[in-house]
Amino acid sequence: METIHRVFVGDSRDLSAVADDSVELVVTSPPYPMIEMWDDLFADLDPAVGDALESGDGRVAFEAMHAQLDRVWDELERVLVDGGIACINVGDATRSIDDSFRVYPNHARVLEAFESRGFDPLPDVLWRKPTNSAAKFMGSGTLPPNAYVTLEHEYVLVFRNGKESRSFEPRADRRYEAAYFWEERNRWFTDVWTDVRGELQTLEFEGSEELRERSAAYPFEIPYRLICMYSAYGDTVLDPFWGTGTTTLAAMCAGRGSVGYELEEAFLEAFDRQIDDVPGISRSIGRARLEAHRSFVEEYRAEGSTLEYDAEYYDTSVVTKMERSIRLREVESIETVADGYRVEHEPLSDGDE
Repeated sequence: METIHRVFVGDSRDLSAVADDSVELVVTSPPYPMIEMWDDLFADLDPAVGDALESGDGRVAFEAMHAQLDRVWDELERVLVDGGIACINVGDATRSIDDSFRVYPNHARVLEAFESRGFDPLPDVLWRKPTNSAAKFMGSGTLPPNAYVTLEHEYVLVFRNGKESRSFEPRADRRYEAAYFWEERNRWFTDVWTDVRGELQTLEFEGSEELRERSAAYPFEIPYRLICMYSAYGDTVLDPFWGTGTTTLAAMCAGRGSVGYELEEAFLEAFDRQIDDVPGISRSIGRARLEAHRSFVEEYRAEGSTLEYDAEYYDTSVVTKMERSIRLREVESIETVADGYRVEHEPLSDGDE
């Protein structure tokens, strides 16, 4: 199986290189309005943002920032297929402007923007982000009533483009082989994720920490999990805020194609320097999933439960009929092409051979 991964240096408010109805899934994390590290970016996009911040008008600045994101959401409506899914990772912001402290609800504003464009909201996910602070409040310490809750979670907002779900031909191999294990389904399709720090590998390279700070990249497990949940083998995943390329890496490891847009070419150059590591990363991820499932089977049986079905491609039992056709993928080879990469995938073998 072959997938294509294209990455463009450009402004995602204009996804002109992406054709109408050409992607099946969007997985992205935009710059968060009213987070100070993004002030200059938004002010460059619209000087009214800088004017509002300077004058102490947080409400106007908040709306002006989201107006720039709205232009990206317009493009997503165009390029996403009917029934396609958009997963938007976003966090709210807390900030003092003009001596007034408040929360700026980014997730609510994004939800409103997608609904107004005809997307149907689906149940969302909360995940707890790492924090280095021992303080669980802001404000007047331990004295009521003027302390404030510390935000330690972010949202993955999930939308369907239109009212109808995607349809597939009967018994489509690329869908049935992309099934997830029963215990993965139980962990992934819950509305609070507490395990996303995980153990899956990510690319590390010289200067990566600085780039990650500038991109505010989310953990690899988030896009990888969402891609497995909401797409089939061979689908194309779009990330209009590409950053360090975490979504593209996840798509490669998951046997999906991808498209990314990024303003800073340095991110693309850094990703390219480590592309040879991807086959090993993809193999380790597939093996980890398979071994985790086998451990689950042992525990399941130890508790006195029985499993009635066997996997077709792996020496293991499974809980449901739909899992029998699971066939994990690994990256066999990567070729650099114009605007990106061509990736060859092979089924993950059962064992170390």
